[in-house]
Amino acid sequence: MVLQTINYWLAEHPVIVNFRWSPFLPWGATWWFLISTIAIYVAAATSLHLLLCLLLNRRHRVPLGPVPAMHSLTLALISIVIFIGIICSTVAEIRDTRWLWRRTKTATAFEWLLCFPLGTRASGRVFFWSYIFYLSRYLHLLRTFFTILRRRRLTFFTLFNQSVLLLMSFIWLEFSQSFQVMAILLTTISYSVIYGYRFWTAIGLPGACFPFVVDCQVVVLVCNLICHFGVLLLHLFKGGCNGFGAWALNAVLNSVILFLVLKFYVEVHTRKTEVAELREREGSTRHWRTSLKTEHEKYR
Repeated sequence: MVLQTINYWLAEHPVIVNFRWSPFLPWGATWWFLISTIAIYVAAATSLHLLLCLLLNRRHRVPLGPVPAMHSLTLALISIVIFIGIICSTVAEIRDTRWLWRRTKTATAFEWLLCFPLGTRASGRVFFWSYIFYLSRYLHLLRTFFTILRRRRLTFFTLFNQSVLLLMSFIWLEFSQSFQVMAILLTTISYSVIYGYRFWTAIGLPGACFPFVVDCQVVVLVCNLICHFGVLLLHLFKGGCNGFGAWALNAVLNSVILFLVLKFYVEVHTRKTEVAELREREGSTRHWRTSLKTEHEKYR
């Protein structure tokens, strides 16, 4: 009974079943809205960073109280709901459309997850949750401002990453792009873990002894890259995937993000190695001085 109720509200509700992507949706469904939001986001983040650099000491941090923790908890819960919702919707969509696959070269459900048949329109259950995922990307933008206020730090990667992810989630809907179901599944499960971890540490509980968030991001990006190769093979040998041009742009942008994340990952581990070696040298020097002093006192 409980599972049936959950399935109804996440996959069989008329609003979900009858969803259709169009510019007339009440929020964020036009190119003008998307481009304006990205421009305002970049300008606002840069202006805030410069303003704080001019007015406040670099060591001064603006207290935000429980706001970052509640933001992390909210995004973790939203990600879990989207993950469960798109799983239920994917199962229902495969059940209802499997008979149409005879007209295409789609043979299995996994192939459908990676490669939508040509002519697929952005309507129905799966695209409803893709739209919800797209809307949730706007909440992710707030974390940039939290980082600026608390740590006085703004990097090109942060602005680029957030802007690209928002753009890609819009393109998924605009061009009914293949691969988006797998991308949303991988991304939402990682976000639920990452933001759950951030909430955990924000309320004062101990964190991991390794870069947990970066490691999760690397795993997801590598999985995305592997799936991109699957989409390419299906497009070449199964008669084509819907939204292939948008997918190609998505693959290039994902590769750039993976490169930047790996670069940061290597820099973090290099820095940790250098700090560990420096501490080891300091410890050896201190031990040598203590031994020398002991020997000197012995012969006094």
